Amino acid sequence: MNQPPGDASPPAAGPLPRPVHAGYALGSLATGAFGTVPGLLLLPYLTDTLGVAAGLAALLVLLPKAWDVLVNPVAGRISDRTRSRWGARRPYLLVAGLALAVLFAGIFAAPFGNGPAAVAYVALAFLATATAFAFFQVPYVAMPAEMTDDYTERTRLMTWRIAVLALAILVSGAVAPLVVTAGGDGVPGHRWMGLFVAVLIAVGAVGAFLGTRSAPSGVVGASEPTLRAQLAVAGANRPFRALLICFVVQSAGVATILAGVNYFAGQILRDERSGPTLLFVCFVGPALLVMPLWSRVGARVGKRAALVAAALILAAGALGLVAAPVLPAVAVYLVVAVIGVGYAGQQVFALAMLPDCIAYDTARTGRRQAGVFTGLWTAGETFGLALGPGIYGLVLQLSGYVSSDTGTAASQSDTARLGVLLGFTVLPALLIAPPLLLLRRYNLTAEVLAAAIPHEGVDHGVVVGDESGKR
Repeated sequence: MNQPPGDASPPAAGPLPRPVHAGYALGSLATGAFGTVPGLLLLPYLTDTLGVAAGLAALLVLLPKAWDVLVNPVAGRISDRTRSRWGARRPYLLVAGLALAVLFAGIFAAPFGNGPAAVAYVALAFLATATAFAFFQVPYVAMPAEMTDDYTERTRLMTWRIAVLALAILVSGAVAPLVVTAGGDGVPGHRWMGLFVAVLIAVGAVGAFLGTRSAPSGVVGASEPTLRAQLAVAGANRPFRALLICFVVQSAGVATILAGVNYFAGQILRDERSGPTLLFVCFVGPALLVMPLWSRVGARVGKRAALVAAALILAAGALGLVAAPVLPAVAVYLVVAVIGVGYAGQQVFALAMLPDCIAYDTARTGRRQAGVFTGLWTAGETFGLALGPGIYGLVLQLSGYVSSDTGTAASQSDTARLGVLLGFTVLPALLIAPPLLLLRRYNLTAEVLAAAIPHEGVDHGVVVGDESGKR
């Protein structure tokens, strides 16, 4: 892959073709499935099928993904330096994507049954899968900044991506528990579920690779010579720093909701079989419907303001679920739908603001190094998504949750049930709302970017947003 760039082409200045929108978005089948199912089912699989104590299970979920904090920036730098006839990023969509599918099925293969060997196997398999995911996700997220230079087009591209992401969450998150049940619960059911999700991941990876073959691949120019120097460049980008920290903490909040779905359905709603699926349908279904509305809101009020509004809706909805024990089930599901509306906007605007930060850096430094930024971004997101289940597992441990190796949850005390509830409601609200204060330091509007990025080349004399802290 270290041959000349070949068919590399400059980013498009105007709208991209619809097939490119759809093809790029297909990659979210892979990112959505991997981002959803381990966070949803791995912790319950460890505590209620393999009999692992909640605290240890939390570490097993957290540590392999925390490894990606180190791997993702490396994957970004490697993809920045890749030269192939398919561009710098697309080869990884195919190779890493297919590896991700195979390794994911392996997580739930359970060749050793129960016991310490089974626990060690899951940890190692999850570590390998997280590494493959890094080499898929980082190039995938880097592509929009190199496909188009248009501020509005990046939002449109992210709208397509988040729509497919929501669909992937719906299909993987709602259907995967049903596959476990249909497969006989316990270890056999989880094996079938692993194969089902692996197929989704493979379809997304191959679809994204083929669907972006006619997209501008951009030109990955000279980057800083060392990873340390590249990280320093990213750290000097003030809007990126603010957005990244905010998104990482919010991702941990979203992940606590995801990790608690099975526990909340079984212990609070008393509906262990159909509850998780109904929660996911109510969460993702409305998100699909409101995506065009969020796009219009962003065009009217700006991406930052729209992100703040969406995150506040998400946090308020999570906090409102504290009343779930005394609410009728239909009211609980309606509140979950409100959470889904906020989640859709929070995702679409954060991801639409990331390419703006990359474009700003290109204007500021004259170097295209999207892989470094997306490597840091995906490392942070992956860490946040791993931290959520880790925190939730710790809450379960502290509240006295009892593990089981029967494939079904054990009877729990009132204290444990309170831990299940607070971890699913108050904790995510506290992780999602306060980080919005960091966005006061984010100032990349369409006007600011237009002034920074001339139509002809890069003017190194233009500084976007005074780095001293002035607006």
